[in-house]
Amino acid sequence: MNLTDIGTAVRARREELGLSQGQLAHLSGLSRQTLVGLENGSLNDLGVNRAGQVLAVLGLDAPAPTTESRRKKHGLRMAARNANVSYARELQPDALARMLISGEVPAPYAPHLTHLLDEAPLPMVVMAVEEAAAEAHVPPRKVWRNVARLAKSLSAHRRDVWA
Repeated sequence: MNLTDIGTAVRARREELGLSQGQLAHLSGLSRQTLVGLENGSLNDLGVNRAGQVLAVLGLDAPAPTTESRRKKHGLRMAARNANVSYARELQPDALARMLISGEVPAPYAPHLTHLLDEAPLPMVVMAVEEAAAEAHVPPRKVWRNVARLAKSLSAHRRDVWA
């Protein structure tokens, strides 16, 4: 569930309860402008505590955090694409998965993997590790150990992050 979905649920429940936006804003401790932005989908951010306040007032349960939307993002493909920046030879997602699972990097792809470990956004690497582990049916912990070894052997600048 994202902020737009929460806004839609808030509006429906507020109307069901016969509350005005001003009343709900007052009851939940939000400004009316924040509530309007939440309900119409134009609000970019709302902290967990503030979202929880408005949901609690309306008697709505906060959704349990899930990884459903993350699984749709193709972490290996995104990570491979990121690692390919500036290199003539293209690293494919399946090759990246093999490297993460085996802990071995063919020499021509060492710069790609170094770039990935040093420059890629951390959530992207986490997604790639998670996806590689799931596809290979191995525990992610094993892949993380490989990532730490690879970062050390490649002298990655962010090797401490992966240790």
